[in-house]
Amino acid sequence: MFHAFSGLICLYIVCRLVPALPWPLAGKCLAVAALLLASQVHLISRAFFGTIASPELPFAVIVVWGWLFGALFLLFIFLLLKDLGALLLFALGKATGVGLSLPVPAIYWSNALIAAALGLSAIGVWQAIRVPDVRAVEIALDRLPAELDGLRLVQLSDLHASRLLQGAWHREVVNETNALNPDLILITGDLVDGTPANRAADVAPLRDLKARLGVLAVPGNHEYYSDYVAWMAAFDKLGLRMLSNRHVVIEDKGHALVVAGTTDRNAARFGLPPPDIGAALSGAPKDAVTLLLAHQPREAPVNAEAGVDLQLSGHTHGGQIAGLHFIVQKANGGFVSGLYRVGAMRLYVSNGTGLWNGFPIRLGRPSEITLITLRSVASGKAARRPA
Repeated sequence: MFHAFSGLICLYIVCRLVPALPWPLAGKCLAVAALLLASQVHLISRAFFGTIASPELPFAVIVVWGWLFGALFLLFIFLLLKDLGALLLFALGKATGVGLSLPVPAIYWSNALIAAALGLSAIGVWQAIRVPDVRAVEIALDRLPAELDGLRLVQLSDLHASRLLQGAWHREVVNETNALNPDLILITGDLVDGTPANRAADVAPLRDLKARLGVLAVPGNHEYYSDYVAWMAAFDKLGLRMLSNRHVVIEDKGHALVVAGTTDRNAARFGLPPPDIGAALSGAPKDAVTLLLAHQPREAPVNAEAGVDLQLSGHTHGGQIAGLHFIVQKANGGFVSGLYRVGAMRLYVSNGTGLWNGFPIRLGRPSEITLITLRSVASGKAARRPA
């Protein structure tokens, strides 16, 4: 289905753009071949270089293919908007009896759209693969004890270790995270793309994550695409405590803090336990503030009903491209990026620290290492620092 969709995008561009290019026939044929190749990059990856989730290709090849695929996608959007504009002008002309058309000849439109797509895609790839900035957020929780006011959490999400985001990139992320001196580090899924054997060196830096109260994590959908069971064992060796439908109770400054985690919605497809908030909170003290790690945000209303105070999620990558995030939001229960109130619960959805190598583009939706400072309403400080 994915390949068919990208193929239809390619067909639309070929039919609407290539005939208008002022190029000789040989040039137009090369353009069609390049568009077809870019549109089927994921099919080629699956057939010859591993899987769609994790093609085992050199970094430079993945970057160039990502740039071309991103340009194809952007070119489709630009061309579609241009054609809709022309159609609107035609309809207005018919209604008013006044001849209306786009003020620029088609030949110039073609060149401008191609240049814009290639240029913006290059910027988007650079934004996607650079080490993210720190995004600082303060979140006030009604039940947080005053003594825990100022607790510092770092959320990492969607690290997607791959041939695109390799060990050196993860080392820089770890260094940035440790420099924040967090009390607790929380990783909300999609840590890897590929098998433990192929990604061992890329995830090795995660062993050096340091926080006073520990490092906790949950799986995302991509953990299931490779070898879920093997990855859970590998993460344990790295010192990451995986919370798959379970919780831990952390004692700090005389108070209990519950940190729970659920599996991913895709688990059932692989014969593994699906998310179960009841199991995750079973036996947890009811009077303790509860944080939940859930890779996908869409179950937030159910988790709020279960008594969770703060849910941390990722998965959406913030929509990756401004404008596209409205579609991603619809597909994720209305949640895509930033802070939400869901009943009495707060939900924070990270834009992601990394992203999947199959669409390495970010435009207007930057990646992030999220520094979350918890504020206690009881302390009175939350009023001066609204979340």
